Amino acid sequence: MRIFTATLTATLLAGLAASASLAQDDARWAIVVHGGAGVIERESMTAETEAAYRAALDAALETGGAILSRGGSALDAIEAVIRDMEDDPLFNAGRGAVFTAEGRNELDASIMDGSSLNAGAVAGVTGIRHPITAARAVMENSRHVMLAGEGAEIFAREQELEFVDPAYFFTERRWRSMERAVGDMGLPLPERPAGAPEPEEIQEGHLDLMEREHRFGTVGVVALDQSGHIAAGTSTGGTTAKRWGRVGDSPVIGAGTYATQSCGVSATGTGEYFIRLNIAARICHELDVMDRGAEERPYAAQDAADMVIQGDLTDLGGDGGVIVLSASGETAWSFNTPGMYRASWGSGREPVVAIYGDED
Repeated sequence: MRIFTATLTATLLAGLAASASLAQDDARWAIVVHGGAGVIERESMTAETEAAYRAALDAALETGGAILSRGGSALDAIEAVIRDMEDDPLFNAGRGAVFTAEGRNELDASIMDGSSLNAGAVAGVTGIRHPITAARAVMENSRHVMLAGEGAEIFAREQELEFVDPAYFFTERRWRSMERAVGDMGLPLPERPAGAPEPEEIQEGHLDLMEREHRFGTVGVVALDQSGHIAAGTSTGGTTAKRWGRVGDSPVIGAGTYATQSCGVSATGTGEYFIRLNIAARICHELDVMDRGAEERPYAAQDAADMVIQGDLTDLGGDGGVIVLSASGETAWSFNTPGMYRASWGSGREPVVAIYGDED
């Protein structure tokens, strides 16, 4: 009897271990990424530029998916993906950030943990290499939610975060776009930053394309991990030739970033409108209402995103877009611009990378 019991126990334990392993392999995870919205049209995009953006978005999915598929946290996936995008001059965040009218790069970022509603943000920082990491440090290592300017950088140094010379963020195309915008406003042109590379030749037509394409440049990620936790994060350089320490929606919790146990949102667009409408939190609220109002709504995340972006935002005259993720792993995006750099992936489905408005 003891032998039988021992054998049965061993068999049951082996079965439970196999079931646990299978459950781990089959556990649900998902990630959705954006790289900004704007006048992004096929006829004005070169094949090389399109290929570069698709490759960058695909790399973002691979980075985040690798973390999530092996059981990593949504927060870790978001930070890792956004750090890479902050180092990529294709995007208006970190190294590819736009310039203010004074010739500076002022960076904003935020992150939110939906399981606890903890959040952190930084605004107007100029020397922190990865603002998203600073935002996470604010969330985890301070009693505050948002730190700005010099104070945020003092905190970041105390946290031993990486700093770079401001020239690290310099890109010629962003500088030229700022010069044009400042000239149009009748303001004096700032001096080229110390340490910036020698001026490059950029065709005016290509500069026009870049300005339209990146009008609402921001990067953002929302992720669902295998523990069922949702988190969201956003990082940006703001708007070209911004003045007076302007801060948009990206570091504002509820406007540009929001996450709960059932929903996560990251936004990109004209920040003033996203702040006025509290876009990110409003979408999560609408999704929660939909979930409570019906037993089965397979497209609830898409419905909630469209209701706010195609309805409230458009009606008010604002433009831009969002990415959304629900607790079921459903991903959605909605934008009222010609295009938005976007991508999604999750357990049990193929990755999707899209740029133009007529792509799924």
